[in-house]
Amino acid sequence: MDICECVKRIKKELDSVVSFWTAHSHDKVNGGYYNCLTEDGKVYDSLKYGWLQGRQVWMYSKLYNTLSHYHTPEILGAAKTGGEFLLKHVLSSGGSRCYFILTEEGKPCKLQRKPYTECFFVIGLAELSRATGEERYWLAAESMLASLIHWIRFDDSELGAPNLPGCDPCSELGRPMMLLNVLTEICNGQSELRDKYKEHFQWAVEAILKHSDGNWVREHVAPNGSLLSGCRGRQVTPGHALEAGWFLLQEAATRGDTALQSKAIKQFIEAPYAYGQDKEFGGLYYFLDTDGYCPTQLEWSMKLWWVHCEAMIAFLMAYEATGDKQFWTTFSKITDYTLSKFSDQTHGEWYGYLTRTGEINQTFKGGPYKGCFHVPRCLLYCLQILERLDKNTD
Repeated sequence: MDICECVKRIKKELDSVVSFWTAHSHDKVNGGYYNCLTEDGKVYDSLKYGWLQGRQVWMYSKLYNTLSHYHTPEILGAAKTGGEFLLKHVLSSGGSRCYFILTEEGKPCKLQRKPYTECFFVIGLAELSRATGEERYWLAAESMLASLIHWIRFDDSELGAPNLPGCDPCSELGRPMMLLNVLTEICNGQSELRDKYKEHFQWAVEAILKHSDGNWVREHVAPNGSLLSGCRGRQVTPGHALEAGWFLLQEAATRGDTALQSKAIKQFIEAPYAYGQDKEFGGLYYFLDTDGYCPTQLEWSMKLWWVHCEAMIAFLMAYEATGDKQFWTTFSKITDYTLSKFSDQTHGEWYGYLTRTGEINQTFKGGPYKGCFHVPRCLLYCLQILERLDKNTD
């Protein structure tokens, strides 16, 4: 597969995926988006998930801001209706937290003891502010970012999870990697903003690197990077490692830091792909155990959409950064597997959950954890990189 052919393939796939969400997910009465959609786009549950609302606002706004094809009143309008739903309903009445689950009308159902809904609230409104020029979106994003930094770096007691005596202090990979991503998105390469958050960028990078011993990227480590006992300390999640890898690559490129680039590629992209591969049936595992035990997560051997999305971005980004053709070969292999197994050429969008052997396990296209985010983000970023590569080749 050459670059020109790949551009056409990815562009067609992106249009199909975005069309699925614009056709089926918009709630024209209450605002926001329906998240739970069947194979052909029917709403099977009207509950709305706060983090998926934020993700879809970000996705529409990013498409509007970066691709002329999507710089349309329809996409901007769809982003704004989601942004208004975030401010009016997802943001708690006190303004300190974001609700995780809401009714169709926007009544709160559940708060989560994790900061991830707030992460997507921030990046969604920040990108929407760039699309609209409206400062109120930006002010809401920066205000919540201050809380995020406090919870992730200093004290997460406000999130409501009890600090029990039997639980060892732990660094969870998802928190510093999401902080790095949120900072990257809100700063968008602007030097003044990067200077403002410089200390937090550095903390996030260092905290992520502590999760790698050079061979494994562990999902949980002690705050100083030392090993934790039991299953928790042995858990590796190849998709998370690969996602952290391309977050680090973005930061390395912004800094011009070749040492960080090398660590990102070797430890967070090449290593997780090597141990994460299913050499018998293809694709990447969801969870693994560093000592070879069967992971306690029952879905450990399934093939998930987002894991393969992160692998596509990571290897294409590594190829652009280095010019090493082995990364292009791996990207092509992952892309062929992913599009052949996950993509639905009949109804649009991707299936999310496959068995180990690559058969469709769940037919829904949207649910509490799968929305308008990983697939279009992957396709958008890959398309942008491919178009740069194609231009440079010319």
